[in-house]
Amino acid sequence: MILGTNDLWDENDPWARFVTNALKAKEFYRRDVQYIVRNGKALIINELTGRVEPKRRWSDGIHQAVEAKEGLKIQADSVIVAQITYQSLFKLYPKLSGMTGTAKTEEKEFLKMFKMPVIEVPTNLPNIRVDLPIQAFATLRGKWQYVREEVESMFQLGRPVLVGTTSVESSEYLSDLLKSRNIPHNVLNARPKYAAREAEIIAQAGRKHAITISTNMAGRGTDIILGGNPKMLAKEIVEDNVLPFLSHDTPDVETEGESTSHKGLSKIKLGPSSLALLAKAAIMAKYVHKSESNEWSFQKAKSAVMESIEMSNTIGLEKLQERVAEVTEMYPLCDAIALAYATVLKDCEIHCFDEGAEVKTLGGLHVIGTSLHESRRIDNQLRGRAGRQGDPGSTRFMVSLQDEMFRKFNLDTEWAVRLISRITDGEDIAIESNAVVKQLLGLQINAEKYYFGIRKNLVEFDEVLEVQRKHIYSLRQVILSGDSESCSEQIFQYMQAVVDEIILGNVDPQKPPKTWDLAKLLDELASLGGNLLTETFKETQEEDLQSSLEQILRYGSVEVDNFVLPNMPVPPNSFRGIRKRTSSAMRWFAMCVDDTSKKGRYTNIVNLLRKYFGDFLIATYLEVLQESRHHDAYIRGIEREALLKTLDMLWKDHLVNMNKLSSAGECPELWAQKSSGGV
Repeated sequence: MILGTNDLWDENDPWARFVTNALKAKEFYRRDVQYIVRNGKALIINELTGRVEPKRRWSDGIHQAVEAKEGLKIQADSVIVAQITYQSLFKLYPKLSGMTGTAKTEEKEFLKMFKMPVIEVPTNLPNIRVDLPIQAFATLRGKWQYVREEVESMFQLGRPVLVGTTSVESSEYLSDLLKSRNIPHNVLNARPKYAAREAEIIAQAGRKHAITISTNMAGRGTDIILGGNPKMLAKEIVEDNVLPFLSHDTPDVETEGESTSHKGLSKIKLGPSSLALLAKAAIMAKYVHKSESNEWSFQKAKSAVMESIEMSNTIGLEKLQERVAEVTEMYPLCDAIALAYATVLKDCEIHCFDEGAEVKTLGGLHVIGTSLHESRRIDNQLRGRAGRQGDPGSTRFMVSLQDEMFRKFNLDTEWAVRLISRITDGEDIAIESNAVVKQLLGLQINAEKYYFGIRKNLVEFDEVLEVQRKHIYSLRQVILSGDSESCSEQIFQYMQAVVDEIILGNVDPQKPPKTWDLAKLLDELASLGGNLLTETFKETQEEDLQSSLEQILRYGSVEVDNFVLPNMPVPPNSFRGIRKRTSSAMRWFAMCVDDTSKKGRYTNIVNLLRKYFGDFLIATYLEVLQESRHHDAYIRGIEREALLKTLDMLWKDHLVNMNKLSSAGECPELWAQKSSGGV
């Protein structure tokens, strides 16, 4: 009512578009779910991996609407210069293969999209992981209460626990619940203070009493080893003992992250040799720090320690000891750190082995999923964290009927709420009913089919774009790598095409010339070349052109070479040389065999009009270049640059229009999901 429009989705109405973007930003893009705010910027969170993607921005004004919503500085809209779907990108490879632990549920899609079968490879060791039944809750409150209780019971047993959440918001909500019960834990999500320590947090998630809350575990790239990762533990110990003496700077939480919590975890017992070498490395670090004229930054000190650890992993303990023994005087700091790390690593390996054996007797890693994802593949990735290499482990998924997946798809879950109410006295009680679980998994499969449909439509749409993309890129390559004559020829063809468009828009080859709109044709052609053609044709009237065409009709045949319409201005004599004459002849030949234009009794007259005005425009252009007295190489460079810039600008505009076309007719509520996935 305020805008005075009946259609909020009208792309041609800027105010309507502004309001719809504001509505989308308010309703569909939620802070700490689809994005986080860091350093005055709205950064997109990849919903599959839980990681921040700082260089990515939503298009079509959505990102600006989100920035306005958060009161941030509004930055320029992103411009699409090139795009391709993953499916089309993969099809460019002559051979295609891949390996993943979770492809089986997507077997049909691999076969349909890429004609690739999925072959299941048996596990190296038998899988003894126990996948417990899914528990269903009517409310979110009941689900989170049960998650907290299960984490607490596992913590008391000493079993390590990994809790998978779907957003930053839910991971921090659970963290607050555990803090209220004084349960020590680590959080891993898109926030920089956690993400910077990602490898360290995951490496220690298999230790006794370790509790880890993480957003989606896809692509974390670090194994959870029962008992802990000895290399990461040794690295932490060396850094804790050396860095404070090497640099007095306070580490930046934004880049270095918060220190990993070790509360509740057993302390690692170091041998006398490890303690002595750590003390020596610390003394040498203190000496280096004092002797340096400039203060070491924390980042420089950490890089020095990392290089020493890398050297230790490459050389090995025995060679390090030999290298140090050969030095009679004080050996370098890097050798001291490397030797200390190698010795500490031995102690950590023993500790992790013993603790890992103890964790196995307790039942191994327990994984808790706090929601079903839209894809079973992501849930299976989380399950696969437990039971690594034949280790014991267990998994449990807890689902609420108020979860994001059910709300996002507006799925009818009232039947499940009524069923739970009949089975239990309270809505916060867990249900493991096969009927409920079967229905919930059915909804998940329907969500998978829906997203597969979106991907399929995108691929089919991109197949059309692929033909255009290949043509544009091949043309661009010709401009970039072709000789100077090829660039000039492209410009001549475009000039001829513009002339053809004007002529064919004002004449009809099936009707006689006296019915043609020759006055409009002359006006449009005269304005085409600016003052150059305006001056040339200012004395030419519609009657002159009409008379000229009637003479050609009477003569019946004309000389095409150096063709000029009777009683019309003569083009400049710019077609000197065999190449320019050949170019003109080839354009005439293309007109004669053109099957795309309308045919009729007067087609030959139309083609002669096209040739005359096309040659006139090109000859005038060549005359201007000759009069400029610029060197040919300079002119060809300008032509190449103009062609590239024009081609790129038009291609960008075309991609924007194609994206609008692909979105046309879709339900607005799904735009947020599609945008967050990226195209």
